[in-house]
Amino acid sequence: MNTETPFKKFLRGQDEEAWNAALATLIRSIHEVDRNATQIWFSFYPLSLFKALEAAKDRERLAQQLLLQGNYELKDQIDSSHNFLYGHRFWPQVKQAVEGYAQQSDASQKLADQILAIAKRVGTELKQDESMLVGITAIAFMTLQQVGASAFTAASGNVTIDGRRAKKSPEQILRERAKDDSQGLLGFLKTVNKQWTVTWDENDAGAKYKLREGQDLAWGAAEDQTRDWRAIDPRRIEGPIPVECRSASCGTCWVGVLGGAEKLSDVGAREGKKIKEFGYIDTAEPRPLIRLACQAQSQGAVSIVIPPWNGQFGRYLKSLNQSEEELTLEQAGNSRSETTENHAVN
Repeated sequence: MNTETPFKKFLRGQDEEAWNAALATLIRSIHEVDRNATQIWFSFYPLSLFKALEAAKDRERLAQQLLLQGNYELKDQIDSSHNFLYGHRFWPQVKQAVEGYAQQSDASQKLADQILAIAKRVGTELKQDESMLVGITAIAFMTLQQVGASAFTAASGNVTIDGRRAKKSPEQILRERAKDDSQGLLGFLKTVNKQWTVTWDENDAGAKYKLREGQDLAWGAAEDQTRDWRAIDPRRIEGPIPVECRSASCGTCWVGVLGGAEKLSDVGAREGKKIKEFGYIDTAEPRPLIRLACQAQSQGAVSIVIPPWNGQFGRYLKSLNQSEEELTLEQAGNSRSETTENHAVN
């Protein structure tokens, strides 16, 4: 018996193009505290990669081919993947609202309009500004699409941020992200001796390290020996940021920039080329929200988030798109030929 509701069918049919259009509409409705974070999350869990793995005859072999390391399965992180968003604190209510919405029979509105409607409803119930809910609601929709209704409903809906951060207002978080380190009374005379703080997990008061002026994010992280990094994550061989090559060749060190993107060096030719090949982001922006830590040099304090996985899948996904386009053109050509032949016969 098919129990798929019209909404679930609608959501399953939303492709990457539809989601890009929805996010372009939603982004102006998302509060500044979560605007970057929402875009980063969607880069961390791309629908195109999920669909490629889902369609693969041998999923594990494809994962090896794409050099996927770490935890790239969203189904294992339903409640925790978005804990770097301010809106994460409203996850239980948003999750419950989306679960209920998924059971309804109407899915006639556009994707963005449906997300905005749920965010507004939950915001009203919680007496919170709707803009605080839009990002986390969009994430709930995408999570439901990727993991399926059963796994989504089975997740506990726990909030995984500490009490200290939970008490902070959006304005406090934005001020902390924008604040630079004091360089002392004569700091204005310093050049190479300036030091900046990199926060790599806003949920952990100790998740910070110092970076010298002009150092890239990965080199600064390597000097942090405060924890047994390998025990926490085998990809972390020398610091909080996973790194292997330091030459933009492996893609291991990709990070999302929550605050301070404008304080990092412009993307160089090699980083820009490789980050597209890896599949992490496709943009011409000089200082995007997704960077390779081994290439991004800091000129101020920044706040980043480290994804729990890495890989090299951009070139593979591009080849899939090209194959689909060629197939579409071939089918269109065959259709025209058949039409011409029918006219000739008639």
